[in-house]
Amino acid sequence: MIILGLTGSIGMGKSTTANIFLDAGIPVYDSDAAVHALYQSGGKAVDKLEDAFPGVKNQEGSIDRQKLSAYVLKDSAAMKKLEAIVHPLVFETRLKFLDEHKAKGTDIVVFDIPLLFETGSDAFVDKILVVTAPAEIQKQRVLDREGMTEEKFSAILAKQMPDKQKRERADFIIDTSLGLDSAEKNVYQIIQSLIQLNESED
Repeated sequence: MIILGLTGSIGMGKSTTANIFLDAGIPVYDSDAAVHALYQSGGKAVDKLEDAFPGVKNQEGSIDRQKLSAYVLKDSAAMKKLEAIVHPLVFETRLKFLDEHKAKGTDIVVFDIPLLFETGSDAFVDKILVVTAPAEIQKQRVLDREGMTEEKFSAILAKQMPDKQKRERADFIIDTSLGLDSAEKNVYQIIQSLIQLNESED
């Protein structure tokens, strides 16, 4: 099995790229979705986060992400506390995904992980795809999101490895500013490369 790590800074088009892989029949582990599930009512992270950050659990029994964000946005110690709770739980879900697809004999899977390098998750993948776009396009995409501000955008960027460094560590790069057709073509070329790599290792 070949594990492709898919990453990219905020607003670079990672989710769109992940969907292209899904449409091509390649299973994708979505770390953001895993976190979302952990934050929902009954999720493994809910009570642990409420203990660490009182008041973040809402009446429905799930985590209020805005309240949690307010705790950690400018507090590095609080962010480390959050990561110490959430990252091991996310890792569990990733291992489960991997075990399921190994049992099925799946040849290629994608790990969609925004903080692939920052969390050391690059050590668990065989190849790395970084999605990128010019800085001005990235900024416009992000600021178009509901509730996003220049301050929030800057704080998020500060926690992420610079795009240039990510590209330097990539096996594959897709510039999403070139449009969907170009991205789809690139994804299918990458899949073919991974198929060939898989066959060469058999």
